[in-house]
Amino acid sequence: MKTLPLLAFVAMLSASSVAAQGNGAILGPYAARCTSGNAPAILVNVVGVKQRTGALRLRTYGGATSTWFEKKGWITRVEIPTPASGPIRICMPASAPGTYAIDLRHDMNGNGETDRSDGGGASGDPKVTLLDFVFGRKPSPKVTAVAVGRGVTEITITAMYLKGGALRPVKPGAQ
Repeated sequence: MKTLPLLAFVAMLSASSVAAQGNGAILGPYAARCTSGNAPAILVNVVGVKQRTGALRLRTYGGATSTWFEKKGWITRVEIPTPASGPIRICMPASAPGTYAIDLRHDMNGNGETDRSDGGGASGDPKVTLLDFVFGRKPSPKVTAVAVGRGVTEITITAMYLKGGALRPVKPGAQ
């Protein structure tokens, strides 16, 4: 009989928060949702930021893939100051299990405007060129789709910056 409470305790520890799984605190106004792990959410690990300045903005898109990445088509938007150090882990809630996409903008100077120095990215790390922006081409849903279940789905987005007509990741170690 004494083993049952012990087994329950071990099960509780193994199902403990997502925060204990990676390194670093979970950031953003929905952090508790990813920490509890009992509701649909996307835990976004942001890597490759060029400088630890300005602000990071993430947006969640759902529904018809044709509306993903539309200027006003997002479901949830989170904006936080870029952390000075450590891992960047931001929780984005999902309304229900399903397929979503996430986009990222690194507003390096924190002015709230999109500048040439700003970085960006999306779930699935799609390849994007300056011409894609000029012609309003969106990344493929086949690349950017994130399948979210009843718990927390963890993804990584690499921040990319304009260089030579294309958005490219910063060389490793530049974080």
